[in-house]
Amino acid sequence: MDVFLSILAFVCCLVGIAGCIIPVLPGPVLSYAGLFCAWACSYSTIPSSSMWIWAGVTVVVVLVDYFLPGYMAKLFGGTRAGSIGATVGMIVGLFVGGFVGVLLGPFVGAVIGELIHDRSRSAHAFRVGIGSFLSFLVGTGLKLVAAVAMFVLVVADTWPALRTWCIGIFA
Repeated sequence: MDVFLSILAFVCCLVGIAGCIIPVLPGPVLSYAGLFCAWACSYSTIPSSSMWIWAGVTVVVVLVDYFLPGYMAKLFGGTRAGSIGATVGMIVGLFVGGFVGVLLGPFVGAVIGELIHDRSRSAHAFRVGIGSFLSFLVGTGLKLVAAVAMFVLVVADTWPALRTWCIGIFA
């Protein structure tokens, strides 16, 4: 069971890191699931207190990522139309443009949303688009830092067991 949990921990963490960029996947939550799988192994040295701390970090990062776009849109003078446009742009960008679409989608969506709201303020719409893009970068950066840190913790905790398992199979 430990080998299964170790492999599942790695898979969850790697998918979690990808999920930090792909908006459909809950990146930090998947990374925490991987950390939890590693913690559930019989050889784990991760203390329960660390699990509670990482649960808190996961919740905070998810909440910040959820509320940051609206806050940044307001900070840059955006309207509700710009916020909705940024969200729609991110989702459409994922399906239309892949990784580049995910990066540019919030910007383009916010600009289009603001222009639909008021066509006469194109410079304002561009500024709100930049704010939306910065929000995406900050949110994604926070999620990536948390997910990569959890992956490093999983690797550090799992590696001795994986080394022993590999030696037992291939030696």
